[in-house]
Amino acid sequence: MDGKLSINTGTCIKCGKCARVCPSQIITQEIKGAAVKVQNVENCIACGHCVAVCPTGSVLHSEFPPEKVHPFKYSDYPTPEQMMLMCKARRSNRAFSTRPIPREMLEQIIEAAHRAPTASNMQQVHFTLVTDPKLLDAISRFTLNVFNSAAKKLRNPILKPVLKRIMPDAYRYLPAFDRLNREYANGHDMILRGATAALFIHTPKSSRFGSADANLAYQNGSLMAECLGVNQFYMGFVCSAIHQENKGTLANMLGINGTIHAAMALGMPEFRFSSYIDKKDRVETDL
Repeated sequence: MDGKLSINTGTCIKCGKCARVCPSQIITQEIKGAAVKVQNVENCIACGHCVAVCPTGSVLHSEFPPEKVHPFKYSDYPTPEQMMLMCKARRSNRAFSTRPIPREMLEQIIEAAHRAPTASNMQQVHFTLVTDPKLLDAISRFTLNVFNSAAKKLRNPILKPVLKRIMPDAYRYLPAFDRLNREYANGHDMILRGATAALFIHTPKSSRFGSADANLAYQNGSLMAECLGVNQFYMGFVCSAIHQENKGTLANMLGINGTIHAAMALGMPEFRFSSYIDKKDRVETDL
């Protein structure tokens, strides 16, 4: 970090909370009640834990001036029961209406995704929102083209004996590929299912933990969409096509300079669910 970090000794109550939460051990306290010290500031990842935990505002961090610090109360959180209900009731609802999603809702979904944690607080997760119907259709056509290319290889009489031996599971997807093409030809897009928006989550190609960071962001955005009453589903077909093609064609089409790790289809609901159902019994191990 190039900024400055210090402790206001005049207001510090030496509680040591900042030292306890600092992941880089830049803030130290030798024993409880001793003076709090700062060392090796260049190793700071600017996570803000120290500023957020200080009860007296005594941690002075150049990355977090007063206007970036917002007190809150845990009593304002959703209750555990409310959170559990949302986890149980949340579904991938593909029954979209043609109504556009209000812009303020899209902004809230992206902001929630942006707030997700990232490895080493690198904050290299970026977002590309697509609402242009022509681009949405191009995304579906790209996906179908990749699948058609894969199907052609799988059906190649020269390659088939080898491919069936080394990747037998791939052949069970051929009927699904055929159905996707038939439905699209009949005006029924089973890739985006009529979504009016698509959110792509991506990181620079050099990002070591890009996939994990992007999918953490996806979960935040997905939960916010659920709270707002916006339908969403994970664009698995599209992400699979991106991975299979591995040339960056879709990223280039969308002006994305990086790697797409996750994608969310969004739309206003035609209707919503009235019940939730139980999943299979969970499998767990206590050690």
